[in-house]
Amino acid sequence: MNTATLRTSRLSALVVALLVTLGPPKGGHYTSAAQDRTARTLDIYVIDVEGGNATLFVSPSRESLLIDTGNGGPAAMRDADRIMAAVKDAGLTQIDHLITTHYHGDHFGAMAEVAGRIPVREFIDHGPSVEKNAGTDAFLQNVYPGLYAKGRHTVVQPGHKFSMGDVEVRIVESAGKPVSAAVPGAGRPNPYCASTQPLEPDPGENAQSVGSHFTFGRFRALHMGDLTWNKEIELMCPANRLGEVDLFVVSHHGQAISNSPVLVHAIQPRVAVINNGTRKGGQPDAMKVLFSAPRLEAIWQLHFSQLSGQEYTVPGMFIANGVDEQAPAMPIAPLTPPARGAPGATPAPVHNGPAYWIKISARQDGSFTVTNTRNAFSKAYAAR
Repeated sequence: MNTATLRTSRLSALVVALLVTLGPPKGGHYTSAAQDRTARTLDIYVIDVEGGNATLFVSPSRESLLIDTGNGGPAAMRDADRIMAAVKDAGLTQIDHLITTHYHGDHFGAMAEVAGRIPVREFIDHGPSVEKNAGTDAFLQNVYPGLYAKGRHTVVQPGHKFSMGDVEVRIVESAGKPVSAAVPGAGRPNPYCASTQPLEPDPGENAQSVGSHFTFGRFRALHMGDLTWNKEIELMCPANRLGEVDLFVVSHHGQAISNSPVLVHAIQPRVAVINNGTRKGGQPDAMKVLFSAPRLEAIWQLHFSQLSGQEYTVPGMFIANGVDEQAPAMPIAPLTPPARGAPGATPAPVHNGPAYWIKISARQDGSFTVTNTRNAFSKAYAAR
């Protein structure tokens, strides 16, 4: 053995001896690279875009899906900044899949701004808009084709599936049509059908929303965009085609024209996260349905909603954002929203300052952790 080899051998022995003597770091243990990969999580960022939607899913294999891109117009740069902050936190260099649930400005508004900052590989939607709107029509005709020309464009049908490593994404609703076959493990009769009555038909884009079901080992999540009440009944009756889920990204910002008991109570979410605004979503009727859902353990919100008041909201530690001019106290009674354009109507509180997301980190055994990044409050949910 030469001198260099002897020194290397002695150094290796010394390192091993030190590790044995000192033991693992306090509160932890040594893991191999393979163990680290096994321990990786499905990370979900529910991003504050002020009553719009932008939800980022990042699989353990670092493949990504962004559902919606927030508001357009003057808010497009603000919302794109917030989305890109989550993208940076996740360490992404591209968006693999972008689902636009439907063509309302609070869901696709910042798409061009986001796509101008990071490559998007696949653009997914339900097909043509069913509404006539000059701004939307101009975007779909003049802007959108140029964006998806740089990747690929997929018009999804219910039942369409794709994988992001170990995460399966299944489209369960698109263009007003529900999936015909139940997701694996679902399909039992839905006991809430008999007591849930339809509302007025919704001929607009909300009812066209793309709905997505996620499977990661034993963990299940559901994101239905702004799908409205009657379409929920069509999807969930007479059989529950979705089964139970662990995480429900609450439909339509927590508004009462969605979130029927036939959906919310049947899927029995352990955690519900509401992507609401200061005066959008959180109406008492919707909150009552959510709070009474069987097996529900917690509701998390992006904002305190004036439409809930303290009567129908959650403790502040579960709320991610305030407003630019925060009042010293929140009203107890829910606000009855003034009619749009009504004389003397006060505008909703503004929030253009620092924004915080709610992050869910899920594991294949079905356990997951939810974190409010405003106050670092975190709660773990054991596998069930």
